[in-house]
Amino acid sequence: MNDFNRSTRRAFVQRMGQLGLAGAAAPWALNLAAMSEAAAQSSTASDYKALVCVFLYGGNDHYNTIVPFDDINHANYQRVRSGITLQRSALTPNALPIGTGEGLASSVNGMAPGRQVALAPELSGLMPIFNKGELGLIFNIGTLVQPTTKAQYTAANVPLPPKLFSHNDQQSVWQSSKPEGATSGWGGRIGDLFLSSNGRTTFTCVNASGNAVFMSGREAVQYQVSTTGAVAMRGLGAPLFGSQACSTALRELVTAPHTHLMRSEYARITSRALDAQVALSSALAGLPQLQTVFPAGTLSQQLQMVARMISSRNQLSVKRQVFFVSLGGFDLHDYLLTQHPGLKSQLGESLKSFHAAMGELGVAQQVTTFTASDFGRTLTSNGDGSDHGWGSHHFIMGGAVQGGRFYGRYPDVAVNGPDDVGQGRLLPTTGVDQLAATLATWMGVNASDLPLVVPNIGNYSVRDLGLMRRV
Repeated sequence: MNDFNRSTRRAFVQRMGQLGLAGAAAPWALNLAAMSEAAAQSSTASDYKALVCVFLYGGNDHYNTIVPFDDINHANYQRVRSGITLQRSALTPNALPIGTGEGLASSVNGMAPGRQVALAPELSGLMPIFNKGELGLIFNIGTLVQPTTKAQYTAANVPLPPKLFSHNDQQSVWQSSKPEGATSGWGGRIGDLFLSSNGRTTFTCVNASGNAVFMSGREAVQYQVSTTGAVAMRGLGAPLFGSQACSTALRELVTAPHTHLMRSEYARITSRALDAQVALSSALAGLPQLQTVFPAGTLSQQLQMVARMISSRNQLSVKRQVFFVSLGGFDLHDYLLTQHPGLKSQLGESLKSFHAAMGELGVAQQVTTFTASDFGRTLTSNGDGSDHGWGSHHFIMGGAVQGGRFYGRYPDVAVNGPDDVGQGRLLPTTGVDQLAATLATWMGVNASDLPLVVPNIGNYSVRDLGLMRRV
C-alpha cells in the first residue's frame, strides 16, 4: 500500500476536507478543512520556517509589472504593446541594476549585458527590500512537465502542461502539477512531510483566502481562517436563537459518537474543528498587537492574519507552516491601464507591510514569501488589454532569499522571438517544479523525498535555483 493511503478511513476524512462538504459560509457550517491526520513522516524540524504563497488570480500582466527599461527594449515594448505601455519617465525611480551577463550559466543575475528592467511605479515600496538583498526577481517562470525548447514545442514531441492558457487548469497546474481536479498541491505535500514536527498538525497548512488545491496534501488538510481569525461554527459562536441551551444541544448533537462509521468520523472531525477554533482564538487573543501598519485591502488583511498566526507559532506548537493568500482581478483583457495599477499597488504595499511585520517579529530569516499566478500575458496588445499567456515574472521575498538579484533568463522583448510561441506568449525557461523543489529543500525536505512533493522533478537536471541562502 502507498505510504500516503494507509486506510479507507483516512482517505474518507481527507476527501471530506478537500471537497468542503460543509463549507464555512454555509448555515451550520463546520470548518472541516481544519483537520489533518498526524502521521510518521520522513522530515523533522527543530527550528521554525514558513512559506507564504501570494496567488494573483486571473493571470498577472508581468510586462507591466516588471517592465523593460533599457532604451532598445523599452522601445520594442512600446511598439508591440501599443496603447497599454508605461512611459519610461515614470519607471526611472524604480529602475533596477543593468545586466552584466554575470552568472548567466547558473541563472543568477541572468540578464544580458546592457539590458535593464524597472518595477512599475506602484511597486516602489519593494525597492528598499530589493536593495537590501531580501527580494529577488524570477524571470519567465511557468508550468512545464520538463525543460522544453521552442523547437520541441513546435514539433509537439515533448509532454506539455494540459490545457495551456485555461484559467482553472493552469491555476491547478501551478499549484499541484496537475490540471483541474487535482486533490493535492505542492504546498500541502510539503506540509505532509512535517506533520510529525508540529504539535498541532491542524495548523500546518493555513489558507486565509478560501480554498486552494495548493494547500491540500495527501495527509495534510488546509485549515481555513478569515481575516479576523478562526471561523466559528454557526450556532456555537453565540447563543443559538438567543438560547445557550440550544447551542449546548447543538454541540452535543454534532459531536456525539455513533456506531455508524461515517457519522462517527463526522463527529470526530467536528470535535477536533471546535477544539482548533478554541486553540487558535486563545492563542491570538494573548498576542501583543503588531506595531506594523497594514493598509486597507483584502490582500493586506490576509497577510496581517498570516503575520498574527506566525506570531502565535509557539502557542500553537508548530515548527513548519505553509500559508496561502490571494488577490483576484488580474484577467485584464480590457481596462489594463486603469485597473492594473490599483492591483499592483495592493500587492506592493501589502508585501512591504508583511516584510516589515516579519522583521518586527524577528522571523525575517525564517519566512519566505513568493508570488504566483495562472500564467503571464501576451506581449501584444489587444487594444485595451492583454490576453492569456504562459511564462511570467515573479517575486520572492524574505531574509533567507539571496535577493537583489535576477533568476532565470530574461526573454527577448520581441514577437516571434526565440522565447515566443505566439503573440508574445513566453515559453517558460524556468519551471514551477524547480521553484517548488528549491523551496521544499529550504524548508528541510530531504532530496530523496522531493519526488513526493514534486512528481516531475526527475525530469530536471537543475533542481535548486540558487534562490535561498544556506544556513
